[in-house]
Amino acid sequence: MTRYPALLALIAGAAAACGFAPLDLWPLMLAGLVVLLALVQDAPTMRAALWRGWAFGVGHFTVNNNWFQHAFDFQDKMPPVLGYFAAVGLALYLAVFPMAAAGVAWRFRGRRADTGYVLIFAAAWIATEYLRARLFTGYAWDPVSVVWLPVIGVARMSAFVGTYALSGLTVLLAGAIWLALHRDWRPAAVMVPATALAALSAPLTRAPEPGADAPLVRVVQPNVSQDQRGESDGPEMLERLIALSGRAGPRPRLVVWPEGVVRDMIEDGYPEWAYFGFNYAPPFWDRRRIASVLGPRDTALVGGTALNFSPDRRRVVSATNSVFAISPAARITGRYDKAHLVPYGEYLPMPWLLKPLGLARLVPGDMDFSPGPGPRNLRVPNFGPVGVQLCYEIIFSGQVVDEAHRPRLLFNPSNDAWFGRWGPPQHLAQARMRAIEEGLPILRATPNGISAIIAADGRLVATVPHLVTGAAQAPLPAALPPTPFSRIGNMLALAIAAALAAIGVAIRRRAR
Repeated sequence: MTRYPALLALIAGAAAACGFAPLDLWPLMLAGLVVLLALVQDAPTMRAALWRGWAFGVGHFTVNNNWFQHAFDFQDKMPPVLGYFAAVGLALYLAVFPMAAAGVAWRFRGRRADTGYVLIFAAAWIATEYLRARLFTGYAWDPVSVVWLPVIGVARMSAFVGTYALSGLTVLLAGAIWLALHRDWRPAAVMVPATALAALSAPLTRAPEPGADAPLVRVVQPNVSQDQRGESDGPEMLERLIALSGRAGPRPRLVVWPEGVVRDMIEDGYPEWAYFGFNYAPPFWDRRRIASVLGPRDTALVGGTALNFSPDRRRVVSATNSVFAISPAARITGRYDKAHLVPYGEYLPMPWLLKPLGLARLVPGDMDFSPGPGPRNLRVPNFGPVGVQLCYEIIFSGQVVDEAHRPRLLFNPSNDAWFGRWGPPQHLAQARMRAIEEGLPILRATPNGISAIIAADGRLVATVPHLVTGAAQAPLPAALPPTPFSRIGNMLALAIAAALAAIGVAIRRRAR
């Protein structure tokens, strides 16, 4: 096919990454997958197929995760230039997953392009994306199906099959196009019209508008960058957040603030020495200031930090990344602790090895965070159960709600201030996919963007753009009935992968 197949695979992977936000050039994803299918089919040996799949992954994840470098711009203990090596190093690992899919597909390929090979490749892609989200705590950032958000009717199919299965169907569509180039029009005659019908179904899958008496939600974005956080601690930051929170009206309001901007400890009951170095005022004073903008039926959800002490309460042993529910009476009525912590961000794996090498966490501070128990709801008067997914947690398909107690909505506070310009729109896109999968509206609050109110069908009801100070307020979008995916979860995606693989193997055996 070419004298330099690995180089072509690298370029195809990089081009495919441009299908994601902020560029949203989704046809490039299909084109990149077509090239990958052709290169793997044409590989003379298993080793060549694995090499081409890995090269595709390196190009793909290096471009897609270029924002990862910016996290090192705000870490005093490590030089910013290390971020470029970290971004490529991450890609070298993540490329193992498309490599594995390529190896499985090559094992079952035929001498000529055929449907069985494409089906097995699609099945392997579903399985490897799922594994990427699970192994070593998981890295679920930007599965292939996220590129369909500009064609939202197709993206909404994830409510039925899930994100990973929709990625496999995207590979199947690319395979149908590839087979059409080899004059086998039958798969394209099925996949292309099916995709077009899904795209045209967007008006039919739109969530209903909220009722006239729906309570209000208000998302606050103070526009504070990562390198300004230390300068904006204390009363100035709190006053900015309060000013953006608006005033109470006749309808109940849920006011939500971002992760990582309230630096004071706002819980009572700590030893007095624990507040030194953190608080500019007693915790009750801070809560009173927050409650000053709340009406009698309002609630504020505020990102902050909680401390855990030794049994004798003489030292702090860990902290939790938390969300606090604050009532109009300035009481804390609930707390959620982040469960899915970010390795190298909120804790340092293998500190006995990495600290002597000069490596540190990307989040400022020397204390590791400890995990919470997993998806939990906060009971909020006038709003019902509110699920919380803190920052990175929202990217994990099938892991964002308490399955035993379905929430009315999800709140996703985040700190994207260190993700450059590519990270925030990609993070927002993945939150929209969770809204579609679960059939739930999502409120997303970040320090400097992109904050949003997301409808249960993935539409953006209101946003505050990147690097803008402001707030978005709207009636709480309606929730949809539980989706097929919310009932079954990723077992549905794996069942689809198994079915595709079984059909593909049957076709290959018949061909032999």
